[in-house]
Amino acid sequence: MDTLTFSQALALFESVYMPSRNLSSRTRVEYKTDVAQLIAFLDAQGLTGPQGVTLAHLQAFLAHLDEQGLAGVTRRRKAASLRAFFGFLHAAGHIAQDPTQGLTPPQIERKEPRFLTTQEYQALLRACSHQPRDAALIELLLQTGMRLSEVARLRVDDIELPGRITQDPANTGSVLVHGKGRKQRTLPLNYKACRALKAWLAVRPQSESRALFLTKFR
Repeated sequence: MDTLTFSQALALFESVYMPSRNLSSRTRVEYKTDVAQLIAFLDAQGLTGPQGVTLAHLQAFLAHLDEQGLAGVTRRRKAASLRAFFGFLHAAGHIAQDPTQGLTPPQIERKEPRFLTTQEYQALLRACSHQPRDAALIELLLQTGMRLSEVARLRVDDIELPGRITQDPANTGSVLVHGKGRKQRTLPLNYKACRALKAWLAVRPQSESRALFLTKFR
């Protein structure tokens, strides 16, 4: 086995591995930054080259990043950079074992949904009170919880409004949602959403497109 220093190993990673993978310039910068950060951590532990790095060292490094408050998605990316680095060194015969074998990537935190306060909701509606399209779009998003991509796929025919819109809870409309994988689901539309959609449909420009929410591009 070679007795590479960390700087030599990183130089090989940059000059051999990265070009062979045709990585984007951004990915190259991230890989180099992530590996350099690990090297600085290991150097403080007294290591001088990749030959002596173990799984325990890498786990300690990821724990150190967690203590610094880095998000799970960032730590997960750095773990991927380390796998690429040590995988390359092992495949090229520079180290006997790949220490990233068995390294569990950090979990990505799932953020709890944030709900608008009554004041925020009212301020949002005031801001679009003279824009029927925007008002209908916002009401639909807030009242149904649909994804923005799902709203963008809606067609006029996907909306069904009651003949007479009232605040009676039983008098609802509906929207046919086209989700991922061609999955469809029907969601009820309450009084506020129905009222906003009716106002928008009343002024919606004539168009060959059947998209519910027209833009300047269609």
